[in-house]
Amino acid sequence: MWICMVYNETDSSGDVQLCQNFGLIMSVFSLIYLLLCFPLGLCYNVLLIVVNLSNKVSMTMPDVYFVNMAIAGLVLNMVAPVELLSSTFTRWHAWEYNNEVYITLLILFNISSLVIMYSTTLLSLDYYIERALPRTYMSSVYNTKHVCGFIWGGAVLTSFSSLLFYVCNHISTKMVECSKMQNREAADAIMMFIGYVVPAVAVLYAFVLILRIRKESTPLDQDSARLDPSIHRLLLASVCVQFVLWTPYYMTLLVHTVVGTTWYIGNAYYLPTYYFLRCLSELLAFSSSFAMPLMYRQMNKNFSNKLQRLLRRMHCKDQSCPHERSTVQQVVT
Repeated sequence: MWICMVYNETDSSGDVQLCQNFGLIMSVFSLIYLLLCFPLGLCYNVLLIVVNLSNKVSMTMPDVYFVNMAIAGLVLNMVAPVELLSSTFTRWHAWEYNNEVYITLLILFNISSLVIMYSTTLLSLDYYIERALPRTYMSSVYNTKHVCGFIWGGAVLTSFSSLLFYVCNHISTKMVECSKMQNREAADAIMMFIGYVVPAVAVLYAFVLILRIRKESTPLDQDSARLDPSIHRLLLASVCVQFVLWTPYYMTLLVHTVVGTTWYIGNAYYLPTYYFLRCLSELLAFSSSFAMPLMYRQMNKNFSNKLQRLLRRMHCKDQSCPHERSTVQQVVT
């Protein structure tokens, strides 16, 4: 880790040893992720997308959101090797990247995080709508697809505001416009509020509504059974997993926003611990790219049927499959 180079010149051998130990631990974690978690996440995200898009007729509202999260997971899978094989994460780094590459990776990472968090949030709200107003079809597959498009557009626009701060923080101070915006804490504050606080409040509100409607018996409860009962368990598990994996990263943003860079300069003893926790939190965030598709694969009862249908279709190729026709007719009815 680059911060250890500073310690070699300024601090005691104990500080250097601590930093080197943190660097070794992070190097091992990064390699384990790249060897095990990265290929699993890549394969299962592609499988989730292909299986659902090949069975569009049988897709439900939760399926659309999980496909959206799988696409964001693939973006994280693109960013992860570049980040984890750099000197920031491992001693045995394969390359060093410049500021332009750093900013590009940061943009992709922020966009993916926003898409994942807001897909999870809107999944919770749409699940409540589906339970409360099953006859209105407000949370239909058609509407959900458009909502997911808006999620990506909103994530790009939201990242642009913080992008200005990051860019100006990495270019020359000779530009007057950017010299006034060189504030990394402001960019982290934007991401902390929009990427974590707002989704957390919305998910909490949605869960309160869901718990309320589950306690109250209404005449529409029979209609709400058209949702697979396993969807509730999948929703609860996905929300918990996403917030467990992403909360440490956003907490490091909060710490950096509140404390600021100047505090670390005057308290250099805490630098190795802070950077270790920051790298570890990013590694946990990357882990969401394989945790979600694995959980979807295990907890969604319809996924196995869709996968078998796709395999039969690939086996039939250009020939017509009688069992496929009957399956589609059953789904439509």
